[in-house]
Amino acid sequence: QVQLVESGGGLVQPGGSLRLSCAASGSIFRIYRMGWYRQAPGKQRELVATITMTSVRSTNYADSGKGRFTISRDNAKNTVYLQMNSLKPEDTAVYYCNTITLPGGNNYWGQGTQVTVSS
Repeated sequence: QVQLVESGGGLVQPGGSLRLSCAASGSIFRIYRMGWYRQAPGKQRELVATITMTSVRSTNYADSGKGRFTISRDNAKNTVYLQMNSLKPEDTAVYYCNTITLPGGNNYWGQGTQVTVSS
């Protein structure tokens, strides 16, 4: 089992920045990849960005965040971050932290943190 705790959401004006954090605990030695997904009202949950937690650091971004969002990790703290710059109203959503563990490919989710971009 892996537990995920997110923090850092809030209200920000268009063009502003936020940094989300996700701390993992539990069976962290099984973690292969961590990432962020988001879900806006009335829409399906979608990928934002992922990063592998192995010795080979590999990242993946949705087109919507390329050039604006940066995912990073601190393996010593079992934490992944999402730096979001140049935020737009369409970035408004609940952001969920996710992890996949191996073996088995089990998915774990955090409770979500609200990000609202509005003037």
